[in-house]
This record gives sequence, C-alpha cells and structure tokens, in this order.
Amino acid sequence: MRPLWSLLAALPLVLSPLAVAAEPPAFDARLSGYDYPHPVHTLDLDSQDQSLEMAYMDVRPEQPNGHTVVLLHGKNFSGAYWDRTIDLLTGEGYRVVAPDQIGFGKSSKPARYQFTFQTLADNTRRLLDHLEVERATVVGHSMGGMLATRFALMFPQRTESLVLVNPIGLEDWAAKGVPWQPVEAWYQAELKKQPEGVKKYMTASYFDGQWRPAYEPLLTLQQGWIRGPDYPRVAWNSALTYDMIFTQPVVGDFEQLSMPTLLIIGTRDRTALGKDRAPQAVRGQLGRYDELGDRVAERIPDAHLVELAEVGHVPQFEAFDRYRDALENFLENNRPD
Repeated sequence: MRPLWSLLAALPLVLSPLAVAAEPPAFDARLSGYDYPHPVHTLDLDSQDQSLEMAYMDVRPEQPNGHTVVLLHGKNFSGAYWDRTIDLLTGEGYRVVAPDQIGFGKSSKPARYQFTFQTLADNTRRLLDHLEVERATVVGHSMGGMLATRFALMFPQRTESLVLVNPIGLEDWAAKGVPWQPVEAWYQAELKKQPEGVKKYMTASYFDGQWRPAYEPLLTLQQGWIRGPDYPRVAWNSALTYDMIFTQPVVGDFEQLSMPTLLIIGTRDRTALGKDRAPQAVRGQLGRYDELGDRVAERIPDAHLVELAEVGHVPQFEAFDRYRDALENFLENNRPD
C-alpha cells in the first residue's frame, strides 16, 4: 500500500489537467488564441497616418460559380460567426470574403482612429481591390447592415446585390428621443462590463430570454476580451464605434439604393442603441423590427422582404434553415449571368 503522503503528492498531477481545461479563455486585442473556421490573412493598410492590419478570410469553393459574397459582421461579433453561412455559400460555388473591420476581431485596435462608415466601407473596397474582386453581393448583419448599406451607396458599381440581416440603423434613435452621450461615457460603460453580463445581455436582447447551447460561440469572443490583458484598448475601440453607429444614421439614404436588396428580418428583435437612456414613454417604440422591416422595404426601390416570425436579432444562429432559404432564393433569383 502506498503511503498517504505519496497519494497526496500525486493529487495535483491528477487534478491539474482538469483545472486547466476548466479555465475560461482570455484573449489579447488581436484574439491570438481564438481559432477561426478558415485560415486568416491580413491586409496592410495605411490609414489615418498609421499602419494597420485588416484580418480577413478568403474562402474559395471547390467548384466556382464565378460570383463572390462579402460578409460584414455586426458590432459584438467578428467574421468567425459566419462559419455556417460560409460553408453554405462555398458549397454552392461562391467565393466568400469575410473581413474583420478595423477595431474588431483579429484586426488592429488603434489607440486613435476616426471611425466612420465611409472609412470602413473604403477599407473594405481596398480589400476587394487587393483580392481582385470587381463585384460582389454584400451581406451585412446588425451593425454590418449599416456598413453594407454605406458600401452599396458609395460603390454601387461594385455591388451586385445587397442583403441586410436584422440590420440596426433602420431608425434614427436620436430623432426618436434617445439622448446623445460622449465617447467617454460609452467607454466607462464598456469598462464596467463583466463576462456574465455578456450572456445576460444577449439572452435578453437577442433571444427573448431563451438561451440555447448553440448560442454559446457568440459569448466566447466578448467574454474572453473582458478577461484578457488588453480590454481597455478593446473597450476604447468599442466606445468609438458606438459613437459612429449613433451619430451616423443611414436610414435617410435607403431610397438611393439601386441594386436588388433583401431584408431578412427576425420580427421579435427589439435592438435599439441607447434604449436604456431614452425617456420611458419612448422606449416601447424603439427597435420594433416587426414594424421597421415593412417601413424600410417600402423605401428601397428594389426591395425584397422576408420576415421571420418569432425570431430575434441573430437569425443565422436562431433559425438557420429559414435564414438559409431566404438567402439562397434571393441569390439564385438575382445573380447576373
């Protein structure tokens, strides 16, 4: 029989692998330990008197159909969450480009940057130039919908068609009574975030209080940054981009879109920037995607609206099959020969 001291001495060696496995991830500003579903490349950008890197995935199909789709991520996401959409589209012959915008994902997090949708759209144009992509269908989700709209307005000749998946910015929050706040206030709010609060926010705001294990990947990035060593820099970039979203509405420009445009709208979504700061009498009128989809579709000259009942802010996670059907049908019917 082994002496008791030898059994106790061996105990840490038995437990340590379990302890390591249970340790929650913590990420640096560039997500060095966070794996993407496909190889990540970087484009060197000289922008605003500094050298930056824009990360992106460029996924080629085995049997190309000659068309490209660009996927633009939302505010609390990165290109990685498009994994199922990438697999779907490449399986149908599309080349797929999924960038991380400056300030997001694996791209640079500058200490100083004037974030505008025009700048991010032009950075995306520069990426497509680098990849020798002349025209593409542009798909944007959440904040990415605002960016996709601005890209299509700036570069209509490069945009075959436009897909907006529960885009924010279908209304002007300031015009509806949400008070402006300075970047410093956004920054302080970001610094106060805790990992457990990310799940609480997403559960309430994105999924109507109903959390499923399939949504877990959406938490990893945000929670890992909060635990990581560079969170103040990440939080500062987040504050700057919140200010961009709030102060640069696109809702007044939808009439100018000239290309076929698909709106995929989960009607249960109630996302609205600054809703918690709005007067109580106004809050219930904000983020009403069950009404906003119809209003915006009427203003876009060549709009196609698909409403997904009982679906929230992230249809590509919550109702992938219905999202897939809407996207596939639109692409098939609006693909130039």
